[in-house]
Amino acid sequence: MSLDRCTHAGTARADDEDVVLSDHEWSSYRNRRRRCVGSGPQRRPRRTRVELGPDVDARTAADRFLASPALAEGTRRAYRRDVGEFCSWLEAGGTALDDVDVRTLAAYVAHLGAARGGGRPGRLAPATISRKLAAVRAFLRHSLGAARVPDAALAPRRGRRLPDAPRAAEIEDALAALEGEGPVPLRNRALVELVYSAGLRSAEAVGLDLADVDFEQELVHVRRGKGGKDRVVPLGEEAAHWLARYLREARPALAGGANDALFLSVRGRRLDTSTLRRVLPHPHRLRHAFATHLLEGGADLRTIQELLGHSSLSTTQVYSHVDARRLRRVYDHAHPRS
Repeated sequence: MSLDRCTHAGTARADDEDVVLSDHEWSSYRNRRRRCVGSGPQRRPRRTRVELGPDVDARTAADRFLASPALAEGTRRAYRRDVGEFCSWLEAGGTALDDVDVRTLAAYVAHLGAARGGGRPGRLAPATISRKLAAVRAFLRHSLGAARVPDAALAPRRGRRLPDAPRAAEIEDALAALEGEGPVPLRNRALVELVYSAGLRSAEAVGLDLADVDFEQELVHVRRGKGGKDRVVPLGEEAAHWLARYLREARPALAGGANDALFLSVRGRRLDTSTLRRVLPHPHRLRHAFATHLLEGGADLRTIQELLGHSSLSTTQVYSHVDARRLRRVYDHAHPRS
């Protein structure tokens, strides 16, 4: 292989927006370089970004951003509407994408916070505005570069909303209601037991493969969780019991072919999150219950943070407020001088 060809192999994707080489791509690139220029230390190619030309409008840039392989599919779906709304707002005001600055973003936040017409609910909640602004910032970092995106706090402050965690008795009633004859009720019981036992997000639960459950070590390997992070969580005895029954008695009846997915639909395909929501509305409450019950049982916040897969301890600390609120109710009810 000639040096020119090797150089081309490392730069062929330089026309992509915000190119991020995966570990596999980087390994392949490094091996090609070593064959051509020796085995000395290699530096990972820097990110590249195409400068916006005068003919590149916001819609075209948004399409490139949403097509980026760096986005998870769930993130892509969530960003599509928010970024599209921002592009429509830019077009209505005659603002070019390359002219966006902190004043533009401040004006857009004000637009989002204004009263809405057309029979829609009054104003957007602060949490919704923050979500939309986060999507817009990601789009602008991709299209204009990080240096062009202001770090100013523009979103409105939002009050802390404490997680709604069901009590253990409520969970027991919900699990008992899932019992029934046939493979589907058994699958549903195993699925919900695992979500509560391991504190899984809905997408994490339906994304599990057969190899991700280790019965011998009593562990569940969560791969590609939120933010692309992997983690390992314990497999509780009850969840292990129902999973073993499901794998032995129900999954073979659902499997229509070769499929590594742990939980299968009646058509033999991997379940999606909408199925879990039909089985149990608001399944994320089980994740709140997982964290709250661990805290009430004496677990420390750092451990709960690791089990939940939170990047920041501040995200996990909200459960300490839930625990304190419950302790106050117990005190008020039980102490004679409360």
